Amino acid sequence: MATKIRLQRHGKKGKPFYHVVVADSRAPRDGKFIERIGSYNPNTNPATIILDFEKALGWVNNGAQPTDTARTILSYKGVLYKKHLQGGVQKGAFDEAKAEELFAKWSEGKAAQIEGKKLGLVSSKEETKKAALAAEAKKKADKAAAIAAKNAPAVEEAAEEVEAPEATEGAENAEQTEG
Repeated sequence: MATKIRLQRHGKKGKPFYHVVVADSRAPRDGKFIERIGSYNPNTNPATIILDFEKALGWVNNGAQPTDTARTILSYKGVLYKKHLQGGVQKGAFDEAKAEELFAKWSEGKAAQIEGKKLGLVSSKEETKKAALAAEAKKKADKAAAIAAKNAPAVEEAAEEVEAPEATEGAENAEQTEG
């Protein structure tokens, strides 16, 4: 029987959620499957991938062919790299301890890369929020200045009207003292 490792779609329209399954290649996409080995949620950033590493490695070693997307997921999680290292051990290129060391080093690098992406997303989100708050504060200040400018001429005109009668009274008093 030809087996495939593929995705089985679940979730509502526009919000997909996938199960990573091993199924007969003749079975429909969302139909009967042999074993469920994980899940994939592309709605989160970065995408959430939960995979039973040992089961996936066992199926790949037994000849199950992953689809393109499933191959990407298996590669991301290191299943295909582990298979590659096991092939090197079988050929005698290096021993099992060296293979485990190489895989551990790769895993640490991958974890650091994922953590870096998460931190980058958080910092960019915070920067966007700060920029939005600064733009909002500037807009608020501009609006307050426009309102103040609109109200200021009315206040100046009223002040001029109050000063004008005093100035005319002072001129009349000056004329009376001269004459």
